Amino acid sequence: MRIAIIGAGVAGLATAKVLLQAGHRVTVFDKSPDVGGVWSRTRRYPGLTTQSPKAQYSLSDFPMPKDYPEWPTGAQIQSYLEAYAAEFAVDSTLRLNTEVTAAQVAGNGQWTVTTPDGTELFDRLVVANGVFCEPAVPEYPGLDAFTAAGGRLCAGNDFHDVEDARDKHVLVVGYGKSACDVSVAISHVAASTDVIARQMLWKLPRKIGGLVNFKMLMLTRLGEALFPYRRLRGFEKFLHGAGNRLRRGMLNSVGSVSVVQFGLRRHGLVPAGSMEDIVRGAIGLATEGFFEAVAEGAVTVRRDRTIARLCKGAAELDDGTRLPADLIVCATGFRQDVPFLAEDALRRLLDERGNFLLYRQILPADIPGLYFNGYNSSFFSPLNAEVAALWIAAHLAGALDLPSAPEMRQAVAEQVAFMDTATDGHHCHNTKIIPFSIHNVDEVLGDLGLNIKSRVRASHWFNPVAPAAYRHLTPVLLERLAGAEPLPSTAELTLRAPEVERLDADAG
Repeated sequence: MRIAIIGAGVAGLATAKVLLQAGHRVTVFDKSPDVGGVWSRTRRYPGLTTQSPKAQYSLSDFPMPKDYPEWPTGAQIQSYLEAYAAEFAVDSTLRLNTEVTAAQVAGNGQWTVTTPDGTELFDRLVVANGVFCEPAVPEYPGLDAFTAAGGRLCAGNDFHDVEDARDKHVLVVGYGKSACDVSVAISHVAASTDVIARQMLWKLPRKIGGLVNFKMLMLTRLGEALFPYRRLRGFEKFLHGAGNRLRRGMLNSVGSVSVVQFGLRRHGLVPAGSMEDIVRGAIGLATEGFFEAVAEGAVTVRRDRTIARLCKGAAELDDGTRLPADLIVCATGFRQDVPFLAEDALRRLLDERGNFLLYRQILPADIPGLYFNGYNSSFFSPLNAEVAALWIAAHLAGALDLPSAPEMRQAVAEQVAFMDTATDGHHCHNTKIIPFSIHNVDEVLGDLGLNIKSRVRASHWFNPVAPAAYRHLTPVLLERLAGAEPLPSTAELTLRAPEVERLDADAG
């Protein structure tokens, strides 16, 4: 088939690679001049690094360079993805600097895609434009007076050069990872750096107690099991039953260590609640150097505050505090937006609250020929994108035995209701699956009748999940599809013996 993919980030590239290998003709559109999505040079802010270590952020069959640090920079990730596109011939499918302005149903599952270059017909459409595509910037009273006097307000991903902050009074709005990252970079050159934090969030140390890498806790199957999923399995039943006290102690002990390690009490930055509540906000790593900058006075955090209004050379907070301000960087999150889809498609895609109604975070039950990838933001976003690409390839081949459309809609409604409760609604309109990243991998692979051997999965309970252990799933699936071999039922969760042996040898 002729497949259009909108977006050349991790999900778009992974999808293009798999579909090319499955024999499809692929065209990847992106409005940026380079691949990478959030890692594009047009979107990188100073101080940007990955949140997951390089092994966990790698694509399964393309390891990152050995000389990369454990938490690569944004520029390194963009270079890595550029190399991935070249390695798997995805670069030949790219149409960069090309914005899709409209995508419309053409019947029989086909879609027309319109760009400034014209309109083309495709057999299927994959949306991979990213759930962090459009920054959400607050509208502040007095902005015109502020900018008329020479002030600048911008989104975090529109701030590219730290020199623009030199000798200026800077306010960074937000307390998520990007806000803390950019604050540290700015604080080295600015006259003052104030962080305006509406809500305190728990931050995980990269090394707990200065010794244990956080991935040994949070990036394991055990770490994920510390949070109750909607269907408890095996040891999870113990953790959320008889072992609940142990489970809570494990999580909250990390919070206690963080309070001491970062000096949160001394700086008045202890979040409300306990570390167990981290899932109800934004699970994030502490930016290297952030709390040290707070201790040194280079960064001042204005906790539980918002900007009420702007004026010439200043910003007034909601408690009446007036701060000098030349530059305001808004690291205030993103909107999940698909502006190229027509209104009738959006009505079937979104619920009344704007949640994306996607079965397995991939398939809209009521819109033929349309798929999504990357709408499963997680600690293992590349791995989740890869398994979703396999699912799409199988669906294109008619090799998936799925529930009926009403059953899929019901399953999606139940998933949204669960995530509303589990994350207190902080699931980015049903596009964020943290902290249930590997549960999603298991469910998607379950539909395909594929998985790595149980012994390897068991090792991931106490060691960080290794995406490299999944790298042979792509050739196994493609071999089946090429041979027109029907997929096993969804009840079969292991590979045949020869395939398991290959996976075991490579997974160690």
